[in-house]
Amino acid sequence: MIEIKDLHKSYKMGANSLHVLKGINFSVEEGEMVSIMGSSGSGKSTLLNILGMLDEADEGTYHLDGKPIKNLNEKIAAKYRNQFLGFIFQSFNLINYKNALDNVAMPLYYQGVKRNIRTEKAMHYLEKVGLADWATHLPNELSGGQKQRVAIARALASDPKVLLADEPTGALDSKTSYEVMELIQGINDEGKTILCVTHEDDIAHMCKRIVNLKDGIIIDDSKVSQVRAATAYKKAIEHV
Repeated sequence: MIEIKDLHKSYKMGANSLHVLKGINFSVEEGEMVSIMGSSGSGKSTLLNILGMLDEADEGTYHLDGKPIKNLNEKIAAKYRNQFLGFIFQSFNLINYKNALDNVAMPLYYQGVKRNIRTEKAMHYLEKVGLADWATHLPNELSGGQKQRVAIARALASDPKVLLADEPTGALDSKTSYEVMELIQGINDEGKTILCVTHEDDIAHMCKRIVNLKDGIIIDDSKVSQVRAATAYKKAIEHV
């Protein structure tokens, strides 16, 4: 599904250059749930931006579902993002003046899907994340957990090949974080490929594989015994 070989990325810093990614080799099979971990400055955000076609590597190759991602103009990059990728952000990135239903339907609008069909699909995904009753509510009328559920429904609406989750629990309390991760695990159980960037060790272990970045290189890439979010939450409240 994702194949990256010898990826390098540098940024100009005045007269100097900062080498952020230093020869990344990384692949993800269809249906995997992978966590990308690393401290600030490790390169994980840069890697995620390249995976999301928001930035481009200086050297190396990136293939997504067999397609080479290189030298794309913005129109083609936007088309591929809409076709292949769903994004879940720490800050939710919902449109404040649109209700939950319209937020979820937004990717379908950009795909040219007719209004009645995109409304039907958006409601289906709101039902999937347990928010059908909140379809007409604006983001400022929703809790943090509800906003993230709307964002997950939006990410799923266009049936992407891969979900890219950037610190999906970073703005949530522990209970809500586990609820959101339980939902994401359920989506992965259905076969969706998921990459989750996090700095939280407990969240990383709710994935099936952990890739650790440090100073622009992968220092460890290991499959782990997945911790189910519902079980983790149960244990957490038992120790309160």
